[in-house]
Amino acid sequence: MTAADRPGAGARSAAAPGTAKTAAGASAADRAAAVRGYRPEMRPGALIGPAVLRGPRTVHLVKHPVSGATFEIGPRERFVLGLLDGTRDQDAVVTAYAERFRRRLPDEQWIRLLGLLGTRGLLAGAPDPAPPEPPPAPANTFWKGTRRTVSDAHRTASRLHAIMSPILGPWIQIPLVAASLAMIVAVLADPPAFWDGMLELVTRPWVLVPFAIFLWFSICLHELAHGISARRYGGIVTEIGLRWRFPTMMMYCTVDNYLFLPGLRAKLVVAAAGAHVNLVLLLPFALWWALLDPADPARPPLTGALFIGIVQALSNLVPLPPLDGYRILSHLVGTVGLAPETRAYLLLRRGGGRDAVAAYPARARRVYTSYAVTAAGCVLLAVAGSATAVVLLVIR
Repeated sequence: MTAADRPGAGARSAAAPGTAKTAAGASAADRAAAVRGYRPEMRPGALIGPAVLRGPRTVHLVKHPVSGATFEIGPRERFVLGLLDGTRDQDAVVTAYAERFRRRLPDEQWIRLLGLLGTRGLLAGAPDPAPPEPPPAPANTFWKGTRRTVSDAHRTASRLHAIMSPILGPWIQIPLVAASLAMIVAVLADPPAFWDGMLELVTRPWVLVPFAIFLWFSICLHELAHGISARRYGGIVTEIGLRWRFPTMMMYCTVDNYLFLPGLRAKLVVAAAGAHVNLVLLLPFALWWALLDPADPARPPLTGALFIGIVQALSNLVPLPPLDGYRILSHLVGTVGLAPETRAYLLLRRGGGRDAVAAYPARARRVYTSYAVTAAGCVLLAVAGSATAVVLLVIR
């Protein structure tokens, strides 16, 4: 009997492809059901920053708590991440998404987002991604270089914060700010006096050299102030060391999660802490200066020293990179990369006119145009002020 003559053989043969298709369909349905029923949870410790402007886009920065890798997401992805608490499945997320944005979250976008979070190790239970390769450190030379001065910067900053914490509250710091403002007004109110004082200071090396040493230590404490204030708000200090560019040498302090500190106030306090410390260190000299008789020969060089110290502190608040004032302004207007994005915007507009920057929302156009004008004004004022100071010192 041939295969064709055997009953049921053809039926079984014809049914085999259909059975395979049914099995494949069932497998796909099972996978879809598994994805739909999955209740993802963000990895504990993952950091998500506030909405900030970068170019024409509004983005949120997301940082892995172990590897330190950072990437950007849009506002809609940020909304979805806020729902991933381990209690919501796809249907619950899609419903909340539709209520918020008046549109349905596509299945492929949900799967793509889960894949992105999983590969980056940002879902609970996901393996840690390989840490990014650090850039090769340039060799230190006589002319420039960096060197760490403590092995555990975060522990050092924590100890300093514990020591300083009794005086870091607002009841002490606000009066210090008021005293610093009063000092600035009092010293700058008499330009002839501080110009004469600068001449007296530079012609007395036995006074100028100790003051220069004091100013150097003041700048070092400026950097430590950033780290201590960041530690107060939960910041992680990763490096404390020395950086030199011949003939200067300065201390530096690196805060790893500075952009993820909680709230605008924390970022502003950390950014302004250095200049605040510089001014506070001048207050004992300002008190001595105020108590001196105007005819006392020590008053003119002390006036010059106070003026130089005030200028050094306030110059850090100029909104130009890499100064602290640039960071303060960036936080106030809610941007990242303010200077390079302003440059890119101006080049784009110069090359293509208004049509070339049509993708930029009105707020972005205002921010980048305003900063371009502000930065140009700061540079012109700095050049004019320096030239004026040199001329006046020479004339006097």
